[in-house]
Amino acid sequence: MESYDEWTASQMSETVTVDGHGLEMAYRDEGKGDPLVFLHGIPTNSYLWAKITPEFEDEHRVIVPDMVGYGSSDMRDGFDRSIRAQELAVEDLLSELEVESCTFVGHDLGGGVGLRLAAHRPDLVERLVLSNAVAYDSWPVQFVTDMGLPSFPRENDPEEVRETLAETFRNGTHGEADEAFVEGMVAPWNSEEGVVSLSRAASATNTNHTTEIDPSGIEAETLLLWGAEDDFQPVEYAERLEEDVPESELVGLEEAYHWVIEDRPEAYREHLRTFLDG
Repeated sequence: MESYDEWTASQMSETVTVDGHGLEMAYRDEGKGDPLVFLHGIPTNSYLWAKITPEFEDEHRVIVPDMVGYGSSDMRDGFDRSIRAQELAVEDLLSELEVESCTFVGHDLGGGVGLRLAAHRPDLVERLVLSNAVAYDSWPVQFVTDMGLPSFPRENDPEEVRETLAETFRNGTHGEADEAFVEGMVAPWNSEEGVVSLSRAASATNTNHTTEIDPSGIEAETLLLWGAEDDFQPVEYAERLEEDVPESELVGLEEAYHWVIEDRPEAYREHLRTFLDG
């Protein structure tokens, strides 16, 4: 697996302006073939997928963005970081990259973006993979809500935020956490700008952005690839999605919490490949 520094180095020349506000969105774009798009959630970044995406670059064009306000993307203050805004930003990115249709893989908030895109742009999202995704009224969770309080950036310096997040990731993985994963998840927030950006992202979480979506109208063939022991986004929400999304299948991975991609990377790759192969 690449280190976080190696991962971000590959993004340095890969940014596009999105959303009509001059926001720079960083991304990786590797391989050739049918487009395969991966989107992270909060409080993560594109490095979440470092153990997954390289395995698919021989057969697919693999696009892995950082949402605006996250990772290597624009973190300056004064713009919307909500799921609605992220949906438009990703749509702009894919338009700039001349992607006409894709398989969209989303985790956490990235899954919420995927739900919205699949509902609003069935021409763009041919297949959909949701992993421990926000859906219906399943979110926001308390620790994210707390980070969105106005007092959060005033009362927490970057080192305190780094330590809090590191413990969240260590406690949220099954077994002993991979420290490279933990470091990659907390690194983008390790500055005053990062702390403010994280707080703005947390305050932008809004359950209305998924409750207004009708999953029964989603046309994309859908795989619900879920960490079955997640307390943040319980598997019951995946079961509800399986009932509502017409062409959907739930695969629950045992010994996996919210960060299912980190807990069960081999099984995750295997099930994703089976889905892609039809």
